[in-house]
Amino acid sequence: MEWHQLEYFRLVAQLQHVTHAAEQLSISQPALSRSIAKLEEELGFPLFERRGKHIVLNRYGVIFLQYVERSIQEIDAGKQVIHDLIHPDYGSVSLSFLHSLGSNLVPSLLSKFRSKFPNIQFKLYQNATTLLLDQLEAGEVDLCLCSPVTTKDYMEWEPLFTEELFVVVPLGHRLAQRKSIELKEIALDPIVTFKKDYGLRILTDHFFKEVNLKPFITFEGEEILTVAGLVEAKLGVALIPHVFGLDKTNVSFLPVSKPQCQRVIGIAWTKERYLSPAAQRFKNFVIQSLS
Repeated sequence: MEWHQLEYFRLVAQLQHVTHAAEQLSISQPALSRSIAKLEEELGFPLFERRGKHIVLNRYGVIFLQYVERSIQEIDAGKQVIHDLIHPDYGSVSLSFLHSLGSNLVPSLLSKFRSKFPNIQFKLYQNATTLLLDQLEAGEVDLCLCSPVTTKDYMEWEPLFTEELFVVVPLGHRLAQRKSIELKEIALDPIVTFKKDYGLRILTDHFFKEVNLKPFITFEGEEILTVAGLVEAKLGVALIPHVFGLDKTNVSFLPVSKPQCQRVIGIAWTKERYLSPAAQRFKNFVIQSLS
């Protein structure tokens, strides 16, 4: 059994079409068919069934494909480990993070890190908390800066810092001059908040439930700056952190005395998945810088 046979088999299994697979591999269709037939002969069982112009995996092929995929992934991982050992100051880091961290924190971290390791490259992704964690679980990113409400079994998690959440009201609002408020005091106000898969929305719903507040939601957004802008336009009030770039001239940020409203920002990575030296270096740098 040869390595290229397994790669050929995987591609044919993915495309379910010998001609299309042969075109992608830049070999003739008869040569690809012979390679698959030789593999089946060596294994002692068929892998495909023909259905017209297409071929589909039979039940033996479905099982075998799982092991082939795993083997190829392991070989690729081994090659990457050795490459990283040979070139420890190179490589790339795929990093995902919350929208609210993109205006100041992440650019600052990257600038300081790359002043020390200029040859390490980054792939950056912004999204909502649930989607960030989906990316992490799928292996699409190495590291994630987020605020998960609960940790997952596959995750390693290191808290970095805590952000206070404020009730934000427009100037002229009945509460605007207060030094602090209880969350239940906005029970009659329209609420500007975030979409349901966003971490801040999950936290907001949790705090509202804690004080038996049933919010009247007028808008569900994605960006803190957008939510703050709608508050400024007197379309409602919101529960948000104070982030870089927010204009405080037309809104009031009110600390919440009850309940304690805050979120924890941390860095997450996947248990038992290989982290390159570049990703390890950046993870340690972030933890040392922010913890």
